[in-house]
Amino acid sequence: MSEVLLTVQIVNWNAREPLRAALRTILAHPPRFPYEIVVLDNASSDGSVQMLEKEFPEVRLLVSEQNLGFSRGHNLAARAAQGKYLFILNPDTEVLPPALELLVDYAEQHPEVAIIGPKILNPDGSLQYSCRRFPNPTAALFRNTPLGKLFPNNPYTREYLMTDWDHNSVREVDWVSGAALFIRRAVYEQLGGFDERFFMYCEDTDLCYRAWQAGYKVVYYPEPKIVHAIGRSTDLVANKMIITFHKSMYLFYKKHYARKTFPLLRPLVPVALALRASLFLAKNHWDALRRWVGRR
Repeated sequence: MSEVLLTVQIVNWNAREPLRAALRTILAHPPRFPYEIVVLDNASSDGSVQMLEKEFPEVRLLVSEQNLGFSRGHNLAARAAQGKYLFILNPDTEVLPPALELLVDYAEQHPEVAIIGPKILNPDGSLQYSCRRFPNPTAALFRNTPLGKLFPNNPYTREYLMTDWDHNSVREVDWVSGAALFIRRAVYEQLGGFDERFFMYCEDTDLCYRAWQAGYKVVYYPEPKIVHAIGRSTDLVANKMIITFHKSMYLFYKKHYARKTFPLLRPLVPVALALRASLFLAKNHWDALRRWVGRR
C-alpha cells in the first residue's frame, strides 16, 4: 500500500447535512495521490455518526462522547492521521477540484512554507477574507464596533482584513483561517498542534503566530478554492459563540501581547474586550426581538 500523502481532517459537531455534502464533493473528485479522510465527531446529537457509518465506510471515523471543541478535536484527529500533510477543513465547506492537488503540489515545491491558506469563497462566489494580519488593539477597536460603523473605510480595519489587496496572488500573510488550513504534519507536531486552551476561535491565529516564531512561513495561495457556507446559529448558540470568541481573543492577547503592552494600558484590554462582547450580545438580543416581533 502506498504511503498516504494527505489527510483531510474534519471535526464535526451537529453538521450532518453540510458534512455529507462536503464528503461527497471530495470523494467525487479524489486526488491523484494516496489520501485519507479522518472525521472526529464531537458528540453530535443529529445523527452524524450514524450517517457516516452507513454512507461513508471509507472515512476514518473517531467518535468523542463529549464536545471537545475545535482545537482538542483536531489534535486528536491529527494523532490518528497518516498523511505527510494535514488539510484542516470545516464540515460546512466544499472543496473545488483540483484544490487538494494544487495544495500538495505547492507544498512539495516550496519546502520553506509550513502553512497554506487557499482562497475561500462564499456560496455566492464572493470572497471571504480568510487571511489577515495579526490582531492589534486599534484594529479591534474599529472593527465591528460603533467606531467601525462611523468610519467603515478606516485604515486600521482595511489593514487588518487586507482589503486593499485583491487576493488573487500568492502572498506571505500573518495567519490564515482554520476553516481550510493546510499544514505539514511534521510542523503541526513540532508546534504541539493547536493550543487546547482555545476551545474555538483564535486557535488558527495562534498556530500561525507560533509557526512564524519558529521560523516557518505562512502563505495565502489563491489557485485552490474552497466554498465556505457560514451557517446561521440559533440565538442561544450565537450568544455562547460571542462569549467564547472574546475569551479566545483575550487568551491570545495574554499569551502573545501582554508583555509588550505598556503596563498602565494592560487593565484596559479586558475591559475593552468585555465592552465589545457586550455590544455584540446586545445586538444579538435586539435582532432576536425584531425577528420575534416580526412573527407576531
